[in-house]
Amino acid sequence: MAITGDSHSQFHVLAVDDSLIDRKLIERLLKTSSYQVTTVDSGSKALKFLGLQEDEQSNPDTPYVSPSNHQEVEVNLIITDYCMPGMTGYDLLKKVKESSSLRNIPVVIMSSENVPSRITRCLEEGADEFFLKPVRLSDLNRLKPHMMKTKIKNQKQEEQEELEIPDIQSEEQQQPVQQPSPQPRPQPESQPQPSALLLQPNNNKRKAMEEGLSPDRARPRYNGITTMV
Repeated sequence: MAITGDSHSQFHVLAVDDSLIDRKLIERLLKTSSYQVTTVDSGSKALKFLGLQEDEQSNPDTPYVSPSNHQEVEVNLIITDYCMPGMTGYDLLKKVKESSSLRNIPVVIMSSENVPSRITRCLEEGADEFFLKPVRLSDLNRLKPHMMKTKIKNQKQEEQEELEIPDIQSEEQQQPVQQPSPQPRPQPESQPQPSALLLQPNNNKRKAMEEGLSPDRARPRYNGITTMV
């Protein structure tokens, strides 16, 4: 893997080719066009650089790709050879377009064979351009519009996401706070009336007075004789 070009370049291109000669050629052309360039010699290394990792235990014909965090430099465009051992440029194209985080990156396919069915299949899968080798400087002039379009699209998406965050916060602030409902106060127990309490001792006193008789009243007199009852 090699990274070349001015670090202040506006766009970064990932070039994938198993041929050293073709890789050096495309690197020189991209550098002449003031692009920052990273070159790798296989599709699997390109996936790792992009932050995707291939599962070695899966079927090589249908490789499984899982997200990773290896990508440290933003990639604005991928240009790859079609015929490569292991993972072809078409397979790499499919994996990029299947990734939710990478599908917006423009992909350009290169090939030394002019096969219409191959070109059609790549374009239908999502390739932005199909170049015939050897690639010329005039071909690379067609890359910038694709990168500009993607950059503007990403900026609009980021602005939309930034606008959605305050909206969510404002909705949470506008929701009324539910106040707890007041609990009913317990009713005081009824107290007996004072008059009822006062009558009871008076009744008892009257009864005691009626039952208490003096000794003189207990001895009736018959003709001056006192008789004990």
